[in-house]
Amino acid sequence: MTPRILVVGSANMDLVVRAPRMPVGGETIMGSDFSTVRGGKGANQAIACARMGAEVWMLGCVGQDAFGDALIEGLETDGVRCDLMRRHSSAPSGIAIIIIDAAGENS
Repeated sequence: MTPRILVVGSANMDLVVRAPRMPVGGETIMGSDFSTVRGGKGANQAIACARMGAEVWMLGCVGQDAFGDALIEGLETDGVRCDLMRRHSSAPSGIAIIIIDAAGENS
């Protein structure tokens, strides 16, 4: 029997930039290699479960915006059912700003 899993959690868009080092408070430094990556603890767990063969539903909320569209599309592409996901018309999708330094450490 195929496991059936409901994941309740976040789906966020990670905004990732590489920098030579972490900035100190109030400092601006130049970054490179900017990318957007689907993330969020709940979304990552849901995708992992689907890739292991489970039938997975994600329960969460994203904005009615381009990031929300990409998050839902990505979950569905990875085999996660999104009929329990909600779209919020007056709040944006969640984001996480991540800086990765030359040693590979992130903030």
